[in-house]
Amino acid sequence: MNVSALYQQKLVSPQAAACLIASDSRIYLGGGAGMPQVLERALVERAKELRNVEVVSVLTFSGGEYMAREYAASFRHRALFMGENARAAVKEGRADFMPIFLSEIPDLFRAAPGREAILPLDAALIQVSPPDEHGFCSFGVEVGVTKPAAQAAKRVIAEVNAKMPRVLGDSFIHVNKLDAIVETDYALPQVPQGKFGEVQDRIGQRVAELIPDGATLQLGIGSIPDAVLFYLKSKHDLGIHTELFSDGVIDLVERGVITNDKKTLHPGKMVAGFLFGSQRLYDFANDNALIELHPSDYVNDPFIIAQNDDMIAINSALEVDLTGQVCADSVGPSFYSGIGGQVDFVRGAARSRGGKPIIALPATAKNDELSRIVPQLKLGAGVVTSRGDVHYVVTEFGVASLHGKSIRERAQALIQIAHPKFRDELEAYARGQRWW
Repeated sequence: MNVSALYQQKLVSPQAAACLIASDSRIYLGGGAGMPQVLERALVERAKELRNVEVVSVLTFSGGEYMAREYAASFRHRALFMGENARAAVKEGRADFMPIFLSEIPDLFRAAPGREAILPLDAALIQVSPPDEHGFCSFGVEVGVTKPAAQAAKRVIAEVNAKMPRVLGDSFIHVNKLDAIVETDYALPQVPQGKFGEVQDRIGQRVAELIPDGATLQLGIGSIPDAVLFYLKSKHDLGIHTELFSDGVIDLVERGVITNDKKTLHPGKMVAGFLFGSQRLYDFANDNALIELHPSDYVNDPFIIAQNDDMIAINSALEVDLTGQVCADSVGPSFYSGIGGQVDFVRGAARSRGGKPIIALPATAKNDELSRIVPQLKLGAGVVTSRGDVHYVVTEFGVASLHGKSIRERAQALIQIAHPKFRDELEAYARGQRWW
């Protein structure tokens, strides 16, 4: 059977596709900007017919209707990384948060010799690009967790979105692996780009000063990564190996700053797990041989990351205590996001020849009312990155280098980059602990 005939044979309506999901099953719902919105809506329409369907997902940039209170008996969300659309459900006990390194998520879905899968999947609901003439669909902007889930699931139900870019790399699935196809045509979710304030501007300058020519970068989206990218315009031969990138890299590619020529792993290529940005980014990524997306057990593997010389990992935090412990996934005991790839890249960069793991954050929150450099993490706060893993912490007030430093030296360095209005009380705490 030729590819076109096979494709046509698998075409179904969204409603028919949703009917392939049974009660008491576990399904994966595609993450990031690749969340299959039409399939999600069709599934929600069947809520009265379904009970106890566990929906596993990483951070999604759209959807989440199935997490509404009225569907609690039908669907229960398992968040491997939590976004805004999942926080209320987790807080109210209608959904579950699962702390996990991003690099280790794919193995949750797979059986191994002598071991059953930890999270076996009855179905994966995914979004892909239209197939090429050989029948291969690209996973598009979200490969990291979605491809491993689709490979492991008993059944794969795919939205083929005419607007999903064909992104290259280890990023394809053949039509013959799809059990049902739903054709769609809608724009991917987008995020505003390039806006940052004075605080982020100063942080961006300080981080950029730590980045040498020829470095390979990991950085995500948001005001601090945008500010860092803005101050890299005078650098040379930078490369990208990151779980996620956004529009900010495009200008540096066009300026000849990001060339990937000096990379010691995948030279000439920008490597990532997923993309999220504006339509400009999605157009840039479409069929662009400069870009390779790979599953997260490869992209985020610290041993793979460390093969990039001069690997610079830039991550954020909610608060950092005076010993260097980093909380990034909760506000006290209230879960906020997830572990994600922070530890993967911190450890990979630390083991890279010339590498630097960097934690960058504003010194304060709530209009300077709260210090984010704190004596102790809030009661119940999670330690995402341990004090032993932290090398550099950057705020708008400076850079604290902690690796190889005693508790006394760490506290002194972190107090110097805290907001001046909080330094006296931080020092008083340190003296009270007899650190000096």
